[in-house]
Amino acid sequence: MSDAQVLTTALVAARFFGGNLGLGQRYMEQHWRQSKLDKSGFTRQLHALTATLLALFATCGQVLKDLHTQARYVIDSFPVAVCQNIRIPRCKLLTGKAYRGRSASKRQWFYGFKVQVLTTRDGRPVEFYIHAGSEADITGLQAMNLDLPAGSTLYTGAAYTDYALEDLFAEATGGQQQTARRANSKRPHTPAQRFLIQYFRKGIETTFSQLTARFPKLIHAVTAAGFVLELALFIFVHTLDQVGY
Repeated sequence: MSDAQVLTTALVAARFFGGNLGLGQRYMEQHWRQSKLDKSGFTRQLHALTATLLALFATCGQVLKDLHTQARYVIDSFPVAVCQNIRIPRCKLLTGKAYRGRSASKRQWFYGFKVQVLTTRDGRPVEFYIHAGSEADITGLQAMNLDLPAGSTLYTGAAYTDYALEDLFAEATGGQQQTARRANSKRPHTPAQRFLIQYFRKGIETTFSQLTARFPKLIHAVTAAGFVLELALFIFVHTLDQVGY
C-alpha cells in the first residue's frame, strides 16, 4: 500500500468511522479496490508518516492564512483525557504526573493531553500543538513558534499572559497580541479592548465543540504517540470539512 493510500485511509477512518482504522481499510478495500494490509503493518506505516501528515496540515493551514485577509486569529486550548480520573492508577497508556492537568473552564482535573489550537476568526484551525496536560497554556504557545502574516492580531485568554512574549510578537509581525487581562494586570485594557477580545474569542468555543463531537467515546490506542496521532487526524479532517473538502 502506498503512502498516499495509507494517509487517505486514515483520514477516511477519522472522518466517517470514529478513527477506527480497520473499518476505514475495509471501506477503501470494498469501494476503491484498495489492497489491505494487516493491522500491525498498516499501523507501523501510518506512524512512519506522522511527519508527512503534519506537513500536509501545515500546508493547508498556510493556504487558509493566505486567504484570511482579516488577519485576526484566536488561540486557546482544550483538554483530552485518556481515562477517567478513578482509573489513573491503572492507566497503561500514560505514566507520570506530567499528564495530570486541570481544566479551568470546566473546573475539573483530568489525565491526558492539552490541545492548543490556533484558528482564524471564523473558526478554521490553521495550527495546533499537543502537549502534556500539566503544562501551562503559555508554555504551549511558546513551543508553537507561530507563523502569522505581518500585521496580524492574535486574541488569547488570560492564561497566555506574558508581556515579553507580547512585545516579541509585535516586533516580529508588526501586529498585536490582545490578551484578556486579570484584575491585577500591569497592562490593563480599555473597555473597548476588553469588548473586542471577548467578542472575537467567543467563536473558538464553538470550534472546540464541533471538533470534540467527532471524537469517539474512547480513542483506541496502545501508545501515547498513537493517541496523539489520532487527535491530529481528527483535527485535520475537521479543518478539511470547514473548507468544504
